[in-house]
Amino acid sequence: MVVLSERAAVRRLHDRLGFGPRPGDLDRGFAETRDRLLGGGPDAGAAATPMPDPGPPADKPGKNADQAAKQEARKQTQAQSTQAVGWWLDRMVAADLASVERLTWFWHGHFATGEQKVRSPRLMLAQIRTQREHALGSFTDLARAMAVDPAMLLWLDGNSNKAGKPNENLSREFMELFTLGVGHYTEDDVREAARALTGWTAQRDDPASRLVAKRHDDGVKRILGASGDFDAQSFVDLVLSRPESAPFVAGRVWFRLVSATPPPADTLNRLVAAYGSRRDIGALLRTITDEPAFHDSATSLVKQPVEWLAGLLRALGVRPGKLDEKTRTQLLAALRGMGQVPFQPPSVGGWAAGGAWLTTSAGVARLHAAQLVAEHADLGAVAKARDKAAAIGDLLGVDAWSDRTRAALAGVGGNVRQLSTVAACAPEYVVSG
Repeated sequence: MVVLSERAAVRRLHDRLGFGPRPGDLDRGFAETRDRLLGGGPDAGAAATPMPDPGPPADKPGKNADQAAKQEARKQTQAQSTQAVGWWLDRMVAADLASVERLTWFWHGHFATGEQKVRSPRLMLAQIRTQREHALGSFTDLARAMAVDPAMLLWLDGNSNKAGKPNENLSREFMELFTLGVGHYTEDDVREAARALTGWTAQRDDPASRLVAKRHDDGVKRILGASGDFDAQSFVDLVLSRPESAPFVAGRVWFRLVSATPPPADTLNRLVAAYGSRRDIGALLRTITDEPAFHDSATSLVKQPVEWLAGLLRALGVRPGKLDEKTRTQLLAALRGMGQVPFQPPSVGGWAAGGAWLTTSAGVARLHAAQLVAEHADLGAVAKARDKAAAIGDLLGVDAWSDRTRAALAGVGGNVRQLSTVAACAPEYVVSG
């Protein structure tokens, strides 16, 4: 194992707990940086980019509505969705404590919910607001909130879950994907858990879910070996109390923020101990950053498209919210070309990881996005530098360029915008090493 230098470890902190460093971020030490990222506190950048209200969802056209009415409803929903995506990308760039947005983004992928079925950007924004409130706090509070979240209920058919006719979608995914993992529950557990979740309903034009008493099954259920009149909250508490839950959650955080290689048993034990009975996400993250694997130069992750773009925008000082509408539209189109758009996961399982983002078509879209950002970046300092490859590397927070990449950068060194574009698409930046 080759241990990262302190500067490289600080860069990794910003990569894994944020979206990459801004200019000057690598001048702080590891302990100070970690305390700042995990400490919370006031965030002027986030406060200056308040969440928008996209308005109520478009009225669903009736069965006899003409094509024009249907098209207008789709157009309205699309405009609201575009506004929500554009705002969140801008917030990721504007936030001073990027860790909060980064962990919100992580939980959005963990509790993956798709606007394509929810069809209410307002509810999608409300869901990530809840995830942001608990991003570094208690997983118990977060899981309880997600079990009855309006967007989640619409996404996983909560409105169809009622006494006498339970719908199993939410109960199954809650255990399999969110809290326990495959193989730690039975089909009987799924059916009985669905009964515990009956009665919760959501409407696209209502920001709060409702428990309709007459739709709730208040009989005794037997779930995971326990019997009782479980409801949504007590079901969540029961699932989280299972010995398989803490290792599962810790393992998912590790997979997305450290390495696709599972942590060794002794490491996992330390992570579970830090997570503890309070299910403290912040304590789990702090312990992760102490682990040898976090400081191993061989531990790498391919950046997801949203993480890559948000990091590039932050590094080059480009705010999406201040770009003209045409450029913002092109940036979002590039994200779509790379295969990832906020609020639109491909399934309840969330987005892919690793080499799935390194396809040829994604590379073309990434190149286009990098060109767009370079066109609006202030690269004066790079232009004046004697070693322009080193200068753009410092700006992007790249530890070092390979000989091959340095040769490619030398070939475009006469044009700093091309230099920035090539550097942003180089393996050393696309992969967080």
